[in-house]
Amino acid sequence: MKKILFIGMVLIGIISLSSFITSDDTTGPKPAKSIYDFKIESIDGGKIDFSEYKGKYILIVNTASKCGYTPQYKGLEQLYKDYGDKLVVVGFPSDNFADQEFHDNVEIKSFCEKNYGVTFPLTTSVDVKGAKITPVFDYLTHKSQNGVMDAKISWNFNKFLISPEGKLLEYFDSKVVPESDKITHYFK
Repeated sequence: MKKILFIGMVLIGIISLSSFITSDDTTGPKPAKSIYDFKIESIDGGKIDFSEYKGKYILIVNTASKCGYTPQYKGLEQLYKDYGDKLVVVGFPSDNFADQEFHDNVEIKSFCEKNYGVTFPLTTSVDVKGAKITPVFDYLTHKSQNGVMDAKISWNFNKFLISPEGKLLEYFDSKVVPESDKITHYFK
């Protein structure tokens, strides 16, 4: 009986060891996630599920209500209206730069609707850099996650363009306006 028990324990040990060796191969890079893996709370209290945008371009922008670039809301809204069959714009309000965003989501939403007629999806206020970075921006700014590039969020209204297949295509800094040919040539 002791011999059978011993043989059984040895077999269990061998099986456990072989599954440990083969279960987690960390020798090669892991494939990048897709933007479609992310969900985030919307400014309306619902969820923005990026998988719902499969087949469309997605323009992700970190926004702020009290910035010199804030008038870009108008261009973002126009893109959303003009190319809505091919493009979704998603704004991520953030107060990471010089206290340029309201601290209340209701106030942010009201400001955007009243001053720029914003109808495209907005998230709740998030961090787009630093220790509390929201997972979407962590993904967008690190090549190790997105498989394409590293990007540094330098100010408000940085833009990330995602392909209809869910992969990062390009990064545009604050100075590139939404109606720029650098962006719109994808949808024409």
